[in-house]
Amino acid sequence: MSNLNQQAKSNSTKSKSTKSYEASVHTFGRIWMLCAFFMMLGIPALISTYFSAWPAASSVIKGLLGVAPIFWTVAVIEILTYTPMLGSGGSYLGFVTGNLTNLKVPCALYAMENAKVSQGTLEGEVISTIAIATSSIVTTVIIALGVLLLTPLTPILNSELLKPAFDNILPALFGGLAVVYVSKNWKIAMAPLVFMCLLFILVPSLASSVSVLVPVGALIAIVTARILYKKGLLEDK
Repeated sequence: MSNLNQQAKSNSTKSKSTKSYEASVHTFGRIWMLCAFFMMLGIPALISTYFSAWPAASSVIKGLLGVAPIFWTVAVIEILTYTPMLGSGGSYLGFVTGNLTNLKVPCALYAMENAKVSQGTLEGEVISTIAIATSSIVTTVIIALGVLLLTPLTPILNSELLKPAFDNILPALFGGLAVVYVSKNWKIAMAPLVFMCLLFILVPSLASSVSVLVPVGALIAIVTARILYKKGLLEDK
């Protein structure tokens, strides 16, 4: 009876700690996202005020009409797709620092894979947040070094010898991640993989709309998993 009481107290303490952690993540996450938002708008506003060079409202609206619908659509899709993967802390940090698809999401998934933790768990969220924070720091340092060393490194970076390597950085990164996740359950992975390959082969122009097609691939995977499970072709884990 004493052991049961101790276990109940321990579970209660863990539950309170989890709720406290989640509350603090949302509090500080909202604060820093608002700070980032005001900084992004404030710096251009200060520059325009200092130089008395405000853009015409018609030019701003015209420019927004061309790009805003695309960015807003992608933003909504990324929030719905990546937030369950990254958790609250990782999502706040990732969306403030940016470059989720190409950098932050692969880093978080690889870190969780190495740490052997699952997405959607408290452990997974902590690992995801640490991975994204580390990625952001490393990216900032590399960008700073790149700015300082841009002039002396330009001939090397533009050389024909290194061009194939730079052209294949993203395929190599996502290819390595794909092998890990496809091997976990290839029956589910093959349907979206085949569909996307055929789609990009038949309509190459869609290569610039990868972010928009991510939820399409996720939906295909979910439907495929459901069909395979109903037919008894998928293990119930």
